[in-house]
Amino acid sequence: MTFQPAVIIFDVDGVLVDTRGSFQRTTLETVKFFVGKRVTRRELHRWKNRPGFNDDWKLSTAWVNALGKKIEYDEVKGKFVEIYWGKNGKGNVTREKWLLPAANLRCLSKLAELYIFTGRIRRELDYTLDRCRCRVFFHGIVSVENVKRPKPAPDGLLQILNGRDPGNALYVGDNVDDALAAQAAKMPFVGILPRRSEERRQRGTRLRELGALTILSDIKELEGWLKRRRGR
Repeated sequence: MTFQPAVIIFDVDGVLVDTRGSFQRTTLETVKFFVGKRVTRRELHRWKNRPGFNDDWKLSTAWVNALGKKIEYDEVKGKFVEIYWGKNGKGNVTREKWLLPAANLRCLSKLAELYIFTGRIRRELDYTLDRCRCRVFFHGIVSVENVKRPKPAPDGLLQILNGRDPGNALYVGDNVDDALAAQAAKMPFVGILPRRSEERRQRGTRLRELGALTILSDIKELEGWLKRRRGR
């Protein structure tokens, strides 16, 4: 069966950007700061497997409270932001890595219109796009500040479509909330989970249950997969 989306919408974290050293590390360090003990990446992904925890500030607060420390959201968020940005922008934000080279983006832009729908705030996204010089390839961007309801609600996807057929679009994400948003929008979904990773072990089956057309190991595989689905 052929599949030729006219619109491709990307999540950012875990898809276009490797956040293990930035957001994931910051979450672990934030929780450790408040509870006084080390927490693991495996535990982090158990939280990320739950619907409604696409927001790392919300996840960190819930995790801290689940470990017996009654800390308010604003305080947890403040510490998270402090660790993430660091002094003079030299915090964990500098550890993130852009995953899709400009050459690949250029090829994908010839196949479909490219957009971003992310749970990031705009400041975080702007830093990344400007640093990697990739903004030019995207027709539009929807951040969490541009929607009334964040993922897993489909609002951002529907805003990008602006009345176009969701069956003629594709959302590319890496977590449960991404898949649920695509499902609610009636939009095809592709998962990105690195091979032999904790993410894939914990979420691969669940993303397929939620309708993922495939699970790719690397975002650079998307172009080849699309061309095969086009019958080329």
